[in-house]
Amino acid sequence: MQFDLEEMNKGLYIGGVWRAAEDGSVFDVLDPATEETIARVSDATVGDAIAAVDAAYGAAKGWASTPPRERSEMLRRAFELMVEEKDALAWLITLESGKALSEARGEVLYAAEFLRWFSEEAVRVIGEISVAPSGNNRIVVQRQPIGISVFVTPWNFPAAMATRKIAPALAAGCTTVLKPAKETPLTALAMAAIFERAGVPPGVVNTIPTRRSSSVVAAMLKDARVRKFSFTGSTETGRRLLAQAAENVVKCSMELGGNAPFIVFADADLDAAVSAAMIAKLRNGGESCTAANRFYVESPVAREFADRLAAAMAGVKIGHGLDDGVQLGPMVNAGTRDKVASLVKVAIAEGATLIAGGKVPDGPGYFYEPTVLADVAADATILREEIFGPVAPIATFEGEEQAVALANATEFGLVSFIHTRDLAKALRVADRIESGMVGINRGVVSDPAAPFGGWKQSGVGREGAHDGLLEYLESKYISVSW
Repeated sequence: MQFDLEEMNKGLYIGGVWRAAEDGSVFDVLDPATEETIARVSDATVGDAIAAVDAAYGAAKGWASTPPRERSEMLRRAFELMVEEKDALAWLITLESGKALSEARGEVLYAAEFLRWFSEEAVRVIGEISVAPSGNNRIVVQRQPIGISVFVTPWNFPAAMATRKIAPALAAGCTTVLKPAKETPLTALAMAAIFERAGVPPGVVNTIPTRRSSSVVAAMLKDARVRKFSFTGSTETGRRLLAQAAENVVKCSMELGGNAPFIVFADADLDAAVSAAMIAKLRNGGESCTAANRFYVESPVAREFADRLAAAMAGVKIGHGLDDGVQLGPMVNAGTRDKVASLVKVAIAEGATLIAGGKVPDGPGYFYEPTVLADVAADATILREEIFGPVAPIATFEGEEQAVALANATEFGLVSFIHTRDLAKALRVADRIESGMVGINRGVVSDPAAPFGGWKQSGVGREGAHDGLLEYLESKYISVSW
Protein backbone atom coordinates (compact mmCIF):
# COMPACT_ATOMS: atom_id res chain seq x y z
CA MET A 1 0.00 0.00 0.00
CA GLN A 2 0.95 3.66 -0.21
CA PHE A 3 -0.48 6.27 2.13
CA ASP A 4 -3.02 8.74 0.81
CA LEU A 5 -1.59 12.14 1.71
CA GLU A 6 -4.96 13.80 1.22
CA GLU A 7 -6.51 11.48 3.80
CA MET A 8 -3.73 12.14 6.29
CA ASN A 9 -4.71 15.78 6.78
CA LYS A 10 -7.35 14.57 9.23
CA GLY A 11 -4.38 15.22 11.40
CA LEU A 12 -5.15 14.33 15.02
CA TYR A 13 -5.78 10.92 16.56
CA ILE A 14 -7.45 11.35 19.96
CA GLY A 15 -9.41 8.73 21.84
CA GLY A 16 -9.50 6.42 18.84
CA VAL A 17 -11.06 9.12 16.63
CA TRP A 18 -9.47 10.91 13.67
CA ARG A 19 -10.36 14.59 13.94
CA ALA A 20 -9.43 18.09 12.91
CA ALA A 21 -7.84 20.64 15.21
CA GLU A 22 -10.16 22.43 17.60
CA ASP A 23 -9.82 25.70 15.68
CA GLY A 24 -9.61 24.07 12.24
CA SER A 25 -6.05 25.22 11.61
CA VAL A 26 -3.54 23.25 9.55
CA PHE A 27 0.15 23.49 8.66
CA ASP A 28 2.19 22.49 5.62
CA VAL A 29 4.51 19.48 5.50
CA LEU A 30 7.35 19.95 3.01
CA ASP A 31 9.46 17.58 0.95
CA PRO A 32 12.98 18.83 1.85
CA ALA A 33 14.35 17.61 -1.48
CA THR A 34 12.02 19.82 -3.52
CA GLU A 35 10.84 22.41 -0.95
CA GLU A 36 7.27 21.65 -2.13
CA THR A 37 4.24 21.06 0.08
CA ILE A 38 3.28 17.39 0.19
CA ALA A 39 0.45 17.53 2.76
CA ARG A 40 -1.42 19.78 5.16
CA VAL A 41 -1.89 18.43 8.67
CA SER A 42 -4.16 19.59 11.48
CA ASP A 43 -2.39 21.89 13.93
CA ALA A 44 -3.26 20.84 17.50
CA THR A 45 -4.21 23.50 20.03
CA VAL A 46 -3.80 23.49 23.80
CA GLY A 47 -7.42 22.37 23.96
CA ASP A 48 -6.63 19.42 21.70
CA ALA A 49 -3.68 18.51 23.92
CA ILE A 50 -5.88 18.45 27.03
CA ALA A 51 -8.44 16.39 25.09
CA ALA A 52 -5.66 13.88 24.36
CA VAL A 53 -4.75 13.75 28.06
CA ASP A 54 -8.47 13.28 28.84
CA ALA A 55 -8.57 10.33 26.44
CA ALA A 56 -5.41 8.81 27.92
CA TYR A 57 -6.82 9.26 31.43
CA GLY A 58 -10.10 7.65 30.46
CA ALA A 59 -8.31 4.61 29.04
CA ALA A 60 -5.69 4.33 31.80
CA LYS A 61 -7.41 1.99 34.27
CA GLY A 62 -8.62 -0.37 31.60
CA TRP A 63 -5.23 -0.59 29.92
CA ALA A 64 -3.34 -1.03 33.20
CA SER A 65 -5.64 -3.93 34.12
CA THR A 66 -5.36 -5.56 30.68
CA PRO A 67 -3.50 -8.87 31.11
CA PRO A 68 0.17 -8.55 30.15
CA ARG A 69 -0.19 -11.29 27.55
CA GLU A 70 -2.94 -9.33 25.79
CA ARG A 71 -0.80 -6.18 25.74
CA SER A 72 2.05 -8.30 24.45
CA GLU A 73 -0.01 -9.72 21.58
CA MET A 74 -1.14 -6.25 20.47
CA LEU A 75 2.45 -5.03 20.37
CA ARG A 76 3.43 -8.14 18.45
CA ARG A 77 0.64 -7.50 15.94
CA ALA A 78 1.81 -3.89 15.54
CA PHE A 79 5.31 -5.24 14.84
CA GLU A 80 3.95 -7.56 12.15
CA LEU A 81 1.95 -4.75 10.56
CA MET A 82 5.02 -2.50 10.44
CA VAL A 83 7.01 -5.19 8.69
CA GLU A 84 4.14 -5.80 6.25
CA GLU A 85 3.94 -2.08 5.50
CA LYS A 86 7.69 -1.43 5.49
CA ASP A 87 7.84 -0.16 1.91
CA ALA A 88 4.92 2.25 2.32
CA LEU A 89 6.27 3.52 5.64
CA ALA A 90 9.77 3.94 4.18
CA TRP A 91 8.34 5.93 1.27
CA LEU A 92 6.54 8.22 3.71
CA ILE A 93 9.64 8.71 5.88
CA THR A 94 11.75 9.58 2.84
CA LEU A 95 9.16 11.98 1.48
CA GLU A 96 8.91 14.09 4.66
CA SER A 97 12.38 13.71 6.21
CA GLY A 98 14.56 13.51 3.10
CA LYS A 99 16.60 10.44 4.04
CA ALA A 100 17.49 7.93 1.33
CA LEU A 101 14.89 5.22 0.79
CA SER A 102 17.33 2.44 1.73
CA GLU A 103 17.94 4.16 5.07
CA ALA A 104 14.22 4.69 5.57
CA ARG A 105 13.61 0.96 5.11
CA GLY A 106 16.28 0.30 7.69
CA GLU A 107 14.61 2.71 10.09
CA VAL A 108 11.23 0.99 9.70
CA LEU A 109 12.70 -2.41 10.57
CA TYR A 110 14.66 -0.91 13.48
CA ALA A 111 11.51 0.83 14.73
CA ALA A 112 9.51 -2.38 14.43
CA GLU A 113 12.06 -4.22 16.56
CA PHE A 114 11.13 -2.05 19.56
CA LEU A 115 7.58 -3.34 19.23
CA ARG A 116 8.77 -6.93 19.09
CA TRP A 117 11.25 -6.50 21.95
CA PHE A 118 8.74 -4.86 24.28
CA SER A 119 6.01 -7.31 23.31
CA GLU A 120 8.31 -9.85 24.95
CA GLU A 121 9.08 -7.57 27.91
CA ALA A 122 5.38 -6.95 28.61
CA VAL A 123 5.15 -10.32 30.38
CA ARG A 124 8.27 -9.65 32.46
CA VAL A 125 7.00 -7.00 34.87
CA ILE A 126 8.37 -8.96 37.80
CA GLY A 127 8.27 -7.97 41.47
CA GLU A 128 10.24 -9.27 44.46
CA ILE A 129 9.67 -10.85 47.83
CA SER A 130 12.23 -11.19 50.60
CA VAL A 131 12.56 -11.48 54.38
CA ALA A 132 13.45 -8.23 56.15
CA PRO A 133 16.89 -8.37 57.81
CA SER A 134 15.20 -8.14 61.21
CA GLY A 135 13.08 -11.18 60.44
CA ASN A 136 9.97 -9.31 61.59
CA ASN A 137 8.23 -9.03 58.23
CA ARG A 138 8.35 -9.77 54.53
CA ILE A 139 9.32 -7.15 51.96
CA VAL A 140 7.02 -7.34 48.96
CA VAL A 141 7.82 -5.13 45.97
CA GLN A 142 5.40 -4.68 43.10
CA ARG A 143 5.95 -2.88 39.78
CA GLN A 144 3.00 -0.84 38.62
CA PRO A 145 2.40 1.44 35.59
CA ILE A 146 3.58 4.98 36.24
CA GLY A 147 0.57 6.45 34.44
CA ILE A 148 -0.14 8.82 31.56
CA SER A 149 3.01 9.33 29.49
CA VAL A 150 3.66 12.27 27.15
CA PHE A 151 6.22 11.99 24.37
CA VAL A 152 7.95 14.60 22.21
CA THR A 153 9.89 13.09 19.31
CA PRO A 154 12.29 14.60 16.72
CA TRP A 155 12.19 14.57 12.93
CA ASN A 156 15.36 12.60 12.23
CA PHE A 157 13.93 9.14 13.07
CA PRO A 158 10.16 9.70 13.04
CA ALA A 159 9.20 6.02 13.28
CA ALA A 160 11.95 4.72 15.56
CA MET A 161 11.73 7.53 18.10
CA ALA A 162 7.98 6.92 18.36
CA THR A 163 8.17 3.16 18.89
CA ARG A 164 11.15 3.44 21.25
CA LYS A 165 8.89 5.39 23.62
CA ILE A 166 5.40 4.03 22.93
CA ALA A 167 6.33 0.34 23.01
CA PRO A 168 7.74 0.20 26.58
CA ALA A 169 4.94 2.44 27.85
CA LEU A 170 2.28 0.14 26.42
CA ALA A 171 4.13 -2.94 27.65
CA ALA A 172 4.17 -1.49 31.18
CA GLY A 173 0.45 -0.66 31.08
CA CYS A 174 0.67 3.12 30.50
CA THR A 175 -1.45 5.22 28.15
CA THR A 176 0.27 7.76 25.92
CA VAL A 177 0.16 11.08 24.07
CA LEU A 178 2.67 11.60 21.23
CA LYS A 179 3.61 15.07 19.96
CA PRO A 180 5.73 14.45 16.84
CA ALA A 181 8.04 16.97 15.17
CA LYS A 182 6.27 19.43 12.87
CA GLU A 183 8.62 18.44 10.02
CA THR A 184 7.58 14.76 10.11
CA PRO A 185 4.02 14.32 11.39
CA LEU A 186 2.89 11.94 8.64
CA THR A 187 4.95 9.01 9.90
CA ALA A 188 3.54 9.49 13.40
CA LEU A 189 -0.01 9.47 12.05
CA ALA A 190 0.75 6.33 10.06
CA MET A 191 2.02 4.72 13.26
CA ALA A 192 -1.21 5.68 15.05
CA ALA A 193 -3.14 3.89 12.31
CA ILE A 194 -0.97 0.81 12.79
CA PHE A 195 -1.67 0.70 16.54
CA GLU A 196 -5.37 1.09 15.77
CA ARG A 197 -5.25 -1.84 13.33
CA ALA A 198 -3.30 -3.88 15.89
CA GLY A 199 -6.27 -3.65 18.26
CA VAL A 200 -4.87 -1.15 20.77
CA PRO A 201 -7.96 0.30 22.51
CA PRO A 202 -9.10 3.91 21.97
CA GLY A 203 -7.29 6.42 24.18
CA VAL A 204 -4.21 4.26 24.78
CA VAL A 205 -2.24 5.90 21.94
CA ASN A 206 -3.03 9.53 21.02
CA THR A 207 -1.14 11.55 18.40
CA ILE A 208 -1.26 15.34 18.11
CA PRO A 209 0.88 17.06 15.45
CA THR A 210 1.32 20.79 16.04
CA ARG A 211 3.40 23.84 15.26
CA ARG A 212 2.51 25.23 18.68
CA SER A 213 4.86 22.90 20.51
CA SER A 214 5.82 25.17 23.40
CA SER A 215 2.30 25.94 24.57
CA VAL A 216 0.93 22.47 23.84
CA VAL A 217 3.68 20.62 25.71
CA ALA A 218 3.64 23.12 28.59
CA ALA A 219 -0.11 22.58 29.03
CA MET A 220 0.33 18.83 29.26
CA LEU A 221 3.21 19.10 31.73
CA LYS A 222 1.05 21.31 33.94
CA ASP A 223 -1.72 18.68 33.99
CA ALA A 224 -1.45 16.75 37.26
CA ARG A 225 -2.63 13.57 35.53
CA VAL A 226 0.55 13.37 33.46
CA ARG A 227 3.16 11.35 35.37
CA LYS A 228 5.83 10.57 32.78
CA PHE A 229 7.52 12.69 30.11
CA SER A 230 10.00 11.49 27.51
CA PHE A 231 11.77 13.86 25.12
CA THR A 232 14.33 13.39 22.38
CA GLY A 233 15.93 16.55 21.05
CA SER A 234 18.47 19.24 21.79
CA THR A 235 20.05 19.74 25.19
CA GLU A 236 18.98 23.40 25.19
CA THR A 237 15.30 22.47 24.77
CA GLY A 238 15.67 19.56 27.17
CA ARG A 239 16.85 21.85 29.96
CA ARG A 240 13.76 24.03 29.58
CA LEU A 241 11.41 21.04 29.54
CA LEU A 242 13.06 19.54 32.63
CA ALA A 243 12.40 22.79 34.46
CA GLN A 244 8.74 22.73 33.43
CA ALA A 245 8.37 19.07 34.40
CA ALA A 246 9.88 19.78 37.82
CA GLU A 247 6.89 21.93 38.77
CA ASN A 248 4.69 18.80 38.97
CA VAL A 249 7.61 16.42 39.74
CA VAL A 250 6.97 14.54 36.51
CA LYS A 251 9.39 11.66 35.97
CA CYS A 252 11.50 12.37 32.87
CA SER A 253 13.52 10.49 30.31
CA MET A 254 15.62 12.88 28.23
CA GLU A 255 17.67 11.79 25.22
CA LEU A 256 19.54 14.96 24.36
CA GLY A 257 22.40 16.22 22.21
CA GLY A 258 25.67 14.51 21.44
CA ASN A 259 29.22 15.34 20.35
CA ALA A 260 30.52 11.87 19.60
CA PRO A 261 34.27 11.34 19.28
CA PHE A 262 35.47 8.87 16.63
CA ILE A 263 38.94 7.77 17.72
CA VAL A 264 41.27 6.02 15.25
CA PHE A 265 44.51 4.63 16.65
CA ALA A 266 47.54 4.11 14.42
CA ASP A 267 47.21 0.32 14.64
CA ALA A 268 43.59 0.34 13.39
CA ASP A 269 42.44 -1.45 10.26
CA LEU A 270 41.99 1.71 8.18
CA ASP A 271 39.69 0.09 5.63
CA ALA A 272 37.38 -1.00 8.43
CA ALA A 273 37.71 2.36 10.17
CA VAL A 274 36.74 4.27 7.01
CA SER A 275 33.77 1.95 6.39
CA ALA A 276 32.61 2.47 9.97
CA ALA A 277 33.18 6.22 9.69
CA MET A 278 30.93 6.39 6.63
CA ILE A 279 28.14 4.77 8.64
CA ALA A 280 28.77 6.75 11.83
CA LYS A 281 28.97 10.04 9.93
CA LEU A 282 26.50 9.68 7.06
CA ARG A 283 23.72 7.65 8.66
CA ASN A 284 20.66 9.85 8.17
CA GLY A 285 22.95 12.41 6.55
CA GLY A 286 24.70 13.04 9.85
CA GLU A 287 21.40 14.28 11.32
CA SER A 288 21.60 11.99 14.31
CA CYS A 289 22.53 12.49 17.96
CA THR A 290 24.75 9.39 17.67
CA ALA A 291 26.56 10.64 14.57
CA ALA A 292 30.35 10.81 14.76
CA ASN A 293 30.99 14.50 15.32
CA ARG A 294 34.70 14.81 16.16
CA PHE A 295 37.27 12.64 14.39
CA TYR A 296 40.48 12.16 16.37
CA VAL A 297 43.11 10.23 14.42
CA GLU A 298 46.55 9.29 15.75
CA SER A 299 49.06 11.43 13.88
CA PRO A 300 51.04 8.68 12.01
CA VAL A 301 47.90 7.70 10.04
CA ALA A 302 45.92 10.95 10.12
CA ARG A 303 46.54 12.03 6.52
CA GLU A 304 46.01 8.56 5.09
CA PHE A 305 42.74 8.17 6.97
CA ALA A 306 41.61 11.64 5.85
CA ASP A 307 42.41 10.91 2.20
CA ARG A 308 40.63 7.57 2.27
CA LEU A 309 37.58 9.07 3.95
CA ALA A 310 37.54 11.96 1.46
CA ALA A 311 37.61 9.51 -1.45
CA ALA A 312 34.73 7.56 0.04
CA MET A 313 32.72 10.73 0.70
CA ALA A 314 33.30 11.98 -2.84
CA GLY A 315 31.72 8.80 -4.21
CA VAL A 316 28.42 9.28 -2.38
CA LYS A 317 25.42 9.82 -4.68
CA ILE A 318 23.32 12.82 -3.62
CA GLY A 319 19.72 13.35 -4.64
CA HIS A 320 16.07 12.87 -3.83
CA GLY A 321 15.84 9.95 -1.45
CA LEU A 322 13.21 8.22 -3.61
CA ASP A 323 15.53 8.08 -6.65
CA ASP A 324 17.43 4.89 -7.44
CA GLY A 325 20.90 4.60 -5.99
CA VAL A 326 20.75 7.77 -3.90
CA GLN A 327 22.80 7.43 -0.72
CA LEU A 328 22.42 10.93 0.72
CA GLY A 329 19.29 13.07 0.69
CA PRO A 330 18.82 16.68 1.79
CA MET A 331 19.00 18.20 5.24
CA VAL A 332 15.57 18.44 6.81
CA ASN A 333 15.22 22.21 6.41
CA ALA A 334 17.03 25.36 5.35
CA GLY A 335 18.09 26.27 8.87
CA THR A 336 19.88 22.95 9.38
CA ARG A 337 21.67 23.21 6.03
CA ASP A 338 22.70 26.82 6.68
CA LYS A 339 24.10 25.92 10.10
CA VAL A 340 26.22 23.15 8.56
CA ALA A 341 27.51 25.47 5.84
CA SER A 342 28.36 28.12 8.44
CA LEU A 343 30.30 25.66 10.61
CA VAL A 344 32.38 24.57 7.63
CA LYS A 345 33.09 28.19 6.67
CA VAL A 346 34.21 29.03 10.21
CA ALA A 347 36.38 25.89 10.41
CA ILE A 348 38.24 26.86 7.22
CA ALA A 349 38.71 30.39 8.52
CA GLU A 350 40.19 28.89 11.69
CA GLY A 351 42.78 26.94 9.68
CA ALA A 352 41.16 23.65 8.64
CA THR A 353 41.95 22.21 5.21
CA LEU A 354 38.99 21.33 2.99
CA ILE A 355 39.72 18.05 1.19
CA ALA A 356 36.22 17.01 0.07
CA GLY A 357 32.85 18.68 -0.45
CA GLY A 358 32.13 21.93 1.31
CA LYS A 359 29.47 23.33 -0.99
CA VAL A 360 25.71 23.75 -1.29
CA PRO A 361 24.69 22.20 -4.65
CA ASP A 362 22.69 24.25 -7.16
CA GLY A 363 18.96 23.75 -7.42
CA PRO A 364 16.05 23.26 -5.04
CA GLY A 365 16.24 21.25 -1.84
CA TYR A 366 18.23 21.57 1.37
CA PHE A 367 21.29 19.66 0.18
CA TYR A 368 24.89 19.86 1.38
CA GLU A 369 27.85 17.92 0.00
CA PRO A 370 29.58 15.24 2.10
CA THR A 371 32.55 17.11 3.50
CA VAL A 372 35.92 16.24 5.03
CA LEU A 373 38.09 18.77 6.87
CA ALA A 374 41.68 17.94 7.81
CA ASP A 375 44.15 19.78 10.08
CA VAL A 376 41.39 20.85 12.45
CA ALA A 377 42.71 22.43 15.65
CA ALA A 378 41.73 20.81 18.94
CA ASP A 379 39.98 24.01 20.04
CA ALA A 380 38.14 24.63 16.74
CA THR A 381 34.55 25.83 16.93
CA ILE A 382 33.29 22.92 14.84
CA LEU A 383 34.53 20.43 17.45
CA ARG A 384 32.45 22.13 20.14
CA GLU A 385 29.18 22.16 18.17
CA GLU A 386 26.83 19.31 17.27
CA ILE A 387 27.14 19.51 13.48
CA PHE A 388 24.02 17.52 12.51
CA GLY A 389 25.16 17.21 8.92
CA PRO A 390 27.50 15.27 6.58
CA VAL A 391 30.73 16.93 7.73
CA ALA A 392 33.75 15.09 9.18
CA PRO A 393 36.31 17.37 10.92
CA ILE A 394 39.59 15.54 11.59
CA ALA A 395 42.04 16.48 14.33
CA THR A 396 45.13 14.54 15.41
CA PHE A 397 46.31 13.16 18.74
CA GLU A 398 49.44 11.61 20.20
CA GLY A 399 48.86 8.54 22.32
CA GLU A 400 46.16 7.03 24.45
CA GLU A 401 46.17 9.66 27.21
CA GLN A 402 45.55 12.53 24.82
CA ALA A 403 42.84 10.57 22.99
CA VAL A 404 40.90 10.10 26.22
CA ALA A 405 41.40 13.72 27.26
CA LEU A 406 40.16 15.03 23.91
CA ALA A 407 37.18 12.67 23.89
CA ASN A 408 36.11 13.82 27.35
CA ALA A 409 36.59 17.54 26.67
CA THR A 410 32.87 18.19 26.14
CA GLU A 411 29.72 18.67 28.19
CA PHE A 412 28.12 15.84 26.21
CA GLY A 413 28.46 12.12 26.71
CA LEU A 414 26.11 10.12 24.51
CA VAL A 415 28.25 7.79 22.39
CA SER A 416 31.90 7.30 21.44
CA PHE A 417 33.63 5.24 18.76
CA ILE A 418 37.05 3.55 19.05
CA HIS A 419 39.06 1.85 16.31
CA THR A 420 42.12 -0.25 17.08
CA ARG A 421 43.36 -3.82 16.59
CA ASP A 422 44.37 -3.92 20.28
CA LEU A 423 41.28 -5.07 22.18
CA ALA A 424 42.88 -4.44 25.57
CA LYS A 425 43.55 -0.83 24.56
CA ALA A 426 40.02 -0.45 23.21
CA LEU A 427 38.45 -1.69 26.45
CA ARG A 428 40.82 0.43 28.54
CA VAL A 429 39.87 3.57 26.61
CA ALA A 430 36.17 2.66 26.62
CA ASP A 431 36.31 2.33 30.40
CA ARG A 432 37.70 5.85 30.75
CA ILE A 433 35.53 7.67 28.22
CA GLU A 434 32.61 9.58 29.74
CA SER A 435 29.73 8.43 27.56
CA GLY A 436 26.73 6.19 27.98
CA MET A 437 27.58 4.05 24.93
CA VAL A 438 30.80 3.03 23.20
CA GLY A 439 31.25 1.33 19.84
CA ILE A 440 34.48 -0.61 19.33
CA ASN A 441 35.42 -1.18 15.67
CA ARG A 442 31.81 -0.40 14.73
CA GLY A 443 29.98 2.53 13.17
CA VAL A 444 26.63 2.02 14.87
CA VAL A 445 25.67 1.01 18.41
CA SER A 446 21.88 1.27 18.60
CA ASP A 447 19.96 -1.92 19.39
CA PRO A 448 16.47 -2.34 20.91
CA ALA A 449 17.91 -4.94 23.29
CA ALA A 450 20.57 -2.54 24.63
CA PRO A 451 20.15 0.42 27.02
CA PHE A 452 20.33 3.62 24.96
CA GLY A 453 21.20 6.87 26.74
CA GLY A 454 23.90 9.31 27.70
CA TRP A 455 25.92 10.81 30.51
CA LYS A 456 26.41 14.45 31.46
CA GLN A 457 24.38 16.89 29.31
CA SER A 458 23.35 14.13 26.90
CA GLY A 459 20.40 12.96 28.91
CA VAL A 460 18.59 11.26 31.76
CA GLY A 461 17.31 7.70 31.78
CA ARG A 462 17.55 4.86 29.28
CA GLU A 463 15.53 3.59 26.34
CA GLY A 464 15.56 0.03 25.04
CA ALA A 465 16.48 -3.17 26.89
CA HIS A 466 14.75 -4.06 30.17
CA ASP A 467 15.90 -0.64 31.42
CA GLY A 468 13.45 0.95 28.99
CA LEU A 469 10.52 -0.93 30.54
CA LEU A 470 11.52 0.13 34.06
CA GLU A 471 11.24 3.81 33.02
CA TYR A 472 7.44 3.31 32.89
CA LEU A 473 7.03 1.42 36.16
CA GLU A 474 6.82 2.57 39.76
CA SER A 475 8.01 0.35 42.61
CA LYS A 476 5.55 -0.18 45.44
CA TYR A 477 6.88 -1.67 48.70
CA ILE A 478 4.38 -3.55 50.88
CA SER A 479 5.42 -4.60 54.37
CA VAL A 480 3.71 -7.87 55.33
CA SER A 481 3.78 -10.09 58.38
CA TRP A 482 2.52 -13.67 58.33
